[in-house]
Amino acid sequence: MSQPLENRETFHHLIKQHPCFNGDAHFKYGRIHLPVSPACNIQCRFCKRGFNKWENRPGVSRGLLTPTEAVEKVAQALELCPEITVAGIAGPGDTLATDDALEAFEAIHHRFPSLTNCLSTNGLLLAEKAERIIAAGVKTVTVTVNAVDENILPDICSYIHYHDQYLTGINAARILIAAQLDGIRRIVSLGAVVKVNTVLIPGVNDHHVGHIAQTTADRGASLFNIIPLIPQHELQEHAAPTCHQLNLAREAAEKHLTVFRHCRHCRADACGIPGKGLDLAEKLYDQPLNTFSHG
Repeated sequence: MSQPLENRETFHHLIKQHPCFNGDAHFKYGRIHLPVSPACNIQCRFCKRGFNKWENRPGVSRGLLTPTEAVEKVAQALELCPEITVAGIAGPGDTLATDDALEAFEAIHHRFPSLTNCLSTNGLLLAEKAERIIAAGVKTVTVTVNAVDENILPDICSYIHYHDQYLTGINAARILIAAQLDGIRRIVSLGAVVKVNTVLIPGVNDHHVGHIAQTTADRGASLFNIIPLIPQHELQEHAAPTCHQLNLAREAAEKHLTVFRHCRHCRADACGIPGKGLDLAEKLYDQPLNTFSHG
C-alpha cells in the first residue's frame, strides 16, 4: 500500500476533513449530497433507482435539482450545518451521464471555493471527462468497480449505453472495465484522490475483491470501500453478505488498499454529519417527487 511521497501528501490533505474518506472526519465534518444527475448510462442488476422520502440507500432522493438550484441548496445547507466541508454528487443517476453534475460543480466551486467537491461515478466516462472534472474543482472521486474480470461483470451489470451503443455481455464488460481503470489512472494523474466502491455480492464477486483492490491500486486508487449488497431489482432474491463474508472481503482488500469502514449507504440527497446519524435533508427539500429515467 506504499505510495510516492507526493501522492501521500495529496491524499492526507484532501481527506483530512472529508467524512466519506476519513474515519475521524466521519464524526466531525459534514457533507451534502446534491441530487442533480437525472440519468444513468449503465444498468447494474442490483440497482433500483427512485424517488421517495423513506429509503436510506444510494440511488434514491426526494427529487432532482438543476445545477442552479444545487448551488442554493449548498448555501442553505451551510446555514443549517456550518461543519459541512464537502459538496458531493452521487446520483440519483450517474454524474457523468449528463452534464448536470459538472455544471453544478463549476458553479459551486465559483461560489464556495473552500468546499471539497466530490464526485461519484460508475467510471464509464471518467477518462473522457477528467480534465473538465478537475477544472470544476473536483478533488475527490469515488468510482464503483464491481469486477475487473470480464467474465464476472456480466453477472453484475446487465448493459451499458456507450456513445449511442447499447452493449451487453462480455463486450459491455470489456469496455466498462477498461474505461474505469483508465479513468482512475487519468484522474489521479491530474491530482484527484480516488476511492473505489465495490458492492459485495456473495457467490458472484466475493472471491474477487482482493483482485479488484490490487488492480485499482495499481492505477492509483488510495481507498477502498466495500458496500454489502442490498437485495433488490434483478438480485432481489439474492442473499446479502454476512458479517463474516464482509470481514473476509475487507481483509482481502486491505492487502492492497486502506479500507474505509464507516459507509452508511447514504441517499443521493443526504445532508449533515454522517457519523452523528442526523440527516438534515428534510429541512432542505420540499419539492414534489419526480420520476427517474435510464438512458
